[in-house]
Amino acid sequence: MTTSLQTLVDKQDITELIYRYCRSVDRLDEALGYSIWHDDGIADYGDFYRGPGRGVIDLICDNHRHTLHHSHQLANILINVDGEQAGSEAYVTANLRVKQGETTQQITVWTRYIDRWEKRDGRWGLVKRKALRDFDEVREVTPMSQPQSEGSRDRLDPSYSALNLFES
Repeated sequence: MTTSLQTLVDKQDITELIYRYCRSVDRLDEALGYSIWHDDGIADYGDFYRGPGRGVIDLICDNHRHTLHHSHQLANILINVDGEQAGSEAYVTANLRVKQGETTQQITVWTRYIDRWEKRDGRWGLVKRKALRDFDEVREVTPMSQPQSEGSRDRLDPSYSALNLFES
């Protein structure tokens, strides 16, 4: 494979891992979240969490279990590959709905993930993530409708069967 083609493949592999992270916390799928990290990976989310990468997956999934709904979207993914190492920046917007008394509130957080990746034994994995929160807001909302009942925040969600992720 040519160097240019390998770089494109590596960038796509890393992009999929960044997406997999968001999917894991939205589906409360810790095992899927662990799969993006190398065992010695470190997460730095500022005052929210600093420690092993797998630990931030546990913390976020636990926190999300106490929300009504949550969704993460990614944009502006830039990746620089240099052999078996890579760096990336990705913008993420996280929306969470919570109930406060009789009101529904939406928490929106705009963050950038500054990541360092390594390819070990043919597998890309995250070795360091610095999550930089750019800004956030909390506001009262009036939901337009109820979420569709077919979706779920676990492996029973129909997307697993469509994506054949049961073995992940």
